[in-house]
Amino acid sequence: MLNNIKPKTGRLLISEPFMADPNFKRSVVLLTEHGDDGSVGYILNQVGNLLLKDIIQDLWAADNQIYFGGPVAADTLHFIHRAYDKLQSGDEIGNGIYWGGNFETLKILINNNAIEEDEVKFFMGYSGWDNGQLKKEIEQNAWMVSDISHPDIIFGNDDEKLWRDVIVNLGPKYAHVSNFPIDPSLN
Repeated sequence: MLNNIKPKTGRLLISEPFMADPNFKRSVVLLTEHGDDGSVGYILNQVGNLLLKDIIQDLWAADNQIYFGGPVAADTLHFIHRAYDKLQSGDEIGNGIYWGGNFETLKILINNNAIEEDEVKFFMGYSGWDNGQLKKEIEQNAWMVSDISHPDIIFGNDDEKLWRDVIVNLGPKYAHVSNFPIDPSLN
């Protein structure tokens, strides 16, 4: 295995540098659920071309970017947030980060400019693994796991840099991986 940190809710999955699956190429996934039934998470660094106001008609001023959360149920909208004090709902996944919550309340907050764009992140679709599937992929070195899931990292908007920064945060032993070229044949 590339590292010894075990996956669990609130941790990050970091794709190996040469992952062939285009859905997860150089991606960082926040695990929002991990247990005996499998795992669920959202890709944090694959921003799409749509804004929230493009898909929810009554959110006329919502310039929040929509991220590609993963290949499962790509026609569904999901969100994470760090604004429990305002929403009063959501399942805590760790470090003051919450998964889901009352969407009607969130819409009111957005329309009243009472929530900042860096307090909530929206995703179309999600990433999912059946029981044992993620463990097998980690054993095959497809993923590294990080227990550093600070809200500023999660809700940041430097998507190109996120993958590299999260690897570097694993420590000096892993820093060289962050410099691997996207296409080694061009090296």
